[in-house]
Order: sequence, then structure tokens, then C-alpha cells
Amino acid sequence: MVKIIYHCFGGSHSSVLAAGIHLELLPSNRVPSAREILDLAYFDTQQSFQHGQFQFMGKDKFGNEIYTIGRQSLGDIFEPMLTGLAEILQIPSSEFLLVNTLPAVNFPMKLGGFLSRALKVIWIGRPLVLLGVQHSYFKFVNLVNSVKEDIQDKDAAGELSFFSPGDARA
Repeated sequence: MVKIIYHCFGGSHSSVLAAGIHLELLPSNRVPSAREILDLAYFDTQQSFQHGQFQFMGKDKFGNEIYTIGRQSLGDIFEPMLTGLAEILQIPSSEFLLVNTLPAVNFPMKLGGFLSRALKVIWIGRPLVLLGVQHSYFKFVNLVNSVKEDIQDKDAAGELSFFSPGDARA
């Protein structure tokens, strides 16, 4: 069993979306409706004080625990920081997988996320985020499918620690 942590800037859109796809709460064969996306737990609800807090989203059909987190401006230091902490705590890298969802994010998602979450202009931001999500949806599906393949390929070898979307077969 692996703990899979999808992370993004705010923890409210792309990481939640990827977790929803991973847990099969959203379809992988079609673009979901706006209502299906909005019904996803934690979608477009993260508050600034919640950044850096892990949100448990559920367990996948193989028993892997799926989490999301907003890393704010930690950027490229986030994964090495968590991996280093795991080493200090003697948590084997085979027990977790860090997945950056930001490379699948498009401009409408960024702008809408900023308007909705940072400026609290939800009536403009949320529709922009939803438009962006629907436009880039299959990038997220491909990312999640690549993560699932990566887990199957590397789980026995004990090589898990982080997953770069650049590795995704999109």
C-alpha cells in the first residue's frame, strides 16, 4: 500500500481533481459536467489557513491512500523537503508518492483559481476554473493513469518517492 499525495499551489483545484479521477469519483472516459466537478469534496473550497494541510480523499481499489495538499509558494523545494523529512523519520520512499499536478493546469484554471480563492470573487473565478478544467481534463486523466502505471511498475522495486508529470505518457 502506498500513500499518494497529489499537490498543487492552493490545494483546491488540480490536486483535488486528480485525486477524484484516481478514486474514480470522476469519469476517465469523458469530460465531466460542471456539477460533477463541483460535487467533488474539497473542490474550490480550500481556505488560505488550510494550505500545507493534508486532505485525505479516500482509498483506491488497491488500498492506496489518496491525499491532496496545497503547497503555496514552496514550488520546487516541496518534494525534496517532504522526501528529506521522510528520510529523517525513516519512512521508506516505497511507502509514498508525491505527484505535482501543476503541469496539467492551464491559464483559465490559474486565473479562475486566483479570482475564486485569493480574491473571493467566486462568481467569476469558479466558472473560469471549470472551463479550464473541462478544457484540460484529459491531461489530468493521463497524469493519473501514468501514476497508476508507475505504482504498478515500481511498487515491487521500492523506487517510489515522487512522480513528475513530465514523465506522464500524455
